[in-house]
Amino acid sequence: MSAETFEFQVEARQLLQMMIHSIYSNKDVFLRELISNASDALDKLRLEVLRDEGINEDVSDLHIDIEIDKEQRTLTVRDNGIGMSHDEVVKLIGTIANSGTAKFLKELKEAKDSASSEELIGQFGVGFYASFMVADDVTLLTRRAGESGGTRWHSTGEGTYTVESVDDAPQGTSVVLRLKAEDAEDQLFDYASPWKVREIIKRYSDFITWPIRMAVEKPAAQEPEPGAAEGEESAAEDKAEAEVETVNSMKALWARSKSEVTDEEYSELYKHVSHDWNDPLETIRIQAEGAFEYQALLFIPSHAPQDLFMQGFRRGIQLYVKRVSIMDDCEALMPDYLRFVKGVVDAADLSLNVSREILQQDRQIQLMHRRLVKKVLSTVKDMMSRDADRYATFWKEFGAVLKEGLLSDFENREAILGVSSFASTHDAAAPTTLKEYVERMKEGQQHIFYMTGDSRTAMESSPHMEAFKAKGFEVLLLTDRVDEVWVQSVPEFEGKPLQSIAKGEVDLDTEEEKKEVEAEREQRQADFAGLLSWMTDQLGGEVKEVRLSSRLTSSPACIVSDNSDVTPALENMLRAMGQEVPEVKRILELNPTHPLVSGLRKAHAEQAPSGGDAAKDEAADGTADDAADESGTGLAEAAELLHGMALLADGGELSDPSRFIKLMADRVERTL
Repeated sequence: MSAETFEFQVEARQLLQMMIHSIYSNKDVFLRELISNASDALDKLRLEVLRDEGINEDVSDLHIDIEIDKEQRTLTVRDNGIGMSHDEVVKLIGTIANSGTAKFLKELKEAKDSASSEELIGQFGVGFYASFMVADDVTLLTRRAGESGGTRWHSTGEGTYTVESVDDAPQGTSVVLRLKAEDAEDQLFDYASPWKVREIIKRYSDFITWPIRMAVEKPAAQEPEPGAAEGEESAAEDKAEAEVETVNSMKALWARSKSEVTDEEYSELYKHVSHDWNDPLETIRIQAEGAFEYQALLFIPSHAPQDLFMQGFRRGIQLYVKRVSIMDDCEALMPDYLRFVKGVVDAADLSLNVSREILQQDRQIQLMHRRLVKKVLSTVKDMMSRDADRYATFWKEFGAVLKEGLLSDFENREAILGVSSFASTHDAAAPTTLKEYVERMKEGQQHIFYMTGDSRTAMESSPHMEAFKAKGFEVLLLTDRVDEVWVQSVPEFEGKPLQSIAKGEVDLDTEEEKKEVEAEREQRQADFAGLLSWMTDQLGGEVKEVRLSSRLTSSPACIVSDNSDVTPALENMLRAMGQEVPEVKRILELNPTHPLVSGLRKAHAEQAPSGGDAAKDEAADGTADDAADESGTGLAEAAELLHGMALLADGGELSDPSRFIKLMADRVERTL
């Protein structure tokens, strides 16, 4: 039968030209598309033979052949799979994107960059035409299993294609590409080079379950003829012969039963997908069956990468569809707070070229996302209970990033809290979980107490800690930057509210203790009322209020925040991120039992005018006025120094450090 010539439709012709010249920035993927099509054809034949006893085809050696002819500059991809009938060729290959071509073109033209353009192709299933990026013309020869005649399709991609029936086509499909010349500027490599082809197969199709075979040249082991000259002997050694090899590993470890895979094989796969020289800390297998089938093999690294907290950190989950690599860093499968997890997810029913935008909205991807997250968190929980050392390693390396999930993943917040551990005053060496903390809470204790800061040492010596130490209350010591943020979002754990010991008022006394000291407290409040009022006015530009403290035992004063205020550390963090932070005035608390504070109260009481005749007579004396002014100035400076010391002890910054140093130096000088 003579060949029939057809013209591409106008839209299809425009689309084909755009694909050839601009869509794919990485032209290597043409081979991925062809091998994937071949693999699908082999899958379909095996399934059809099982379903239809009338198909008498040999399926004992299903495989994919890659052939390279350097002289003719051709590359052939051949399979002995299901093949296509004449009508199927016309329908599936003869037209580009039967439905949706116009929409595809419109969106393609509106794409802002080449990456967006490349991803759009996945919405319309036209990957076969990527061959025209690297070939001047493409010939497809195919015969459907069970039929006697075959079909040849040919096109140069310029505007027409031919379709003809042939009698001698082998069962299956072969695609022959007459390759373009190498063009480095256009990222067009020499695809007639065996090493380049092997590299592409290894990168994209290594886990295809069918053998991919190609001829590999190897030096021929020939004996030189007797009496041959030295040059002739060298020529004999240089001769090479082709040997057919299977170039893909076919080691889809995630598809094999657990008993068939060794730890060494898992480790090799982890190193392949993560580019990490170390063995993984934990391996996670997932096998999902039912309406939506997929397999996953995930790894938790043993060390955090140096760029884990840097912008642009690439995720480590590779997405496969039926053993074909689709995406190296599939962000839709794993949340940002689990970005350290590496591995492979292989889905059975996704489009081969599905785009990132579609993945974000795909219901199946969302279900996979939820399952993967829960599995990772449950694995960490198991690790916590069965292997304390491995869990300690995990938390040391990834605890800070995992806690980011407390801010974003409300569905799994309880699970994240359950696998989190924190330093505390209970044990200087061993961290504690929130559950363990709650179990140790004192009778009548209503809150989980915590403090945030730069280091354990600084927090343990903080004035805020004094009363808690004295009364034996455990305090969580939170030193990661993310701790400043998540504690604002997590109000309680198992019904116990979280409370910062540097915020609000602290009341650690039992009801009986309150009754015993109630009269003393009231008297103290009355005695210090004048000083507190005066200092609030005196330091009004710096503090919101001056009040007596119940959290101090040895320090004279401390700075605290209202429960609704952000901490100084969080303020600094927000400013570093370029955010405007409104000025927040804090509260100065005084320890009424400290000699410095009681001395300040006494000096203030003595300076205050009594209102009697003696005071009037004294006021008439100019010398007395000078003395009073000097006394008042000294009292004000003492209050300023007290506030500055409390601010420094809290890790805050002085508004005028040089003035503080001068006042402190003057005071020290007077004592000498």
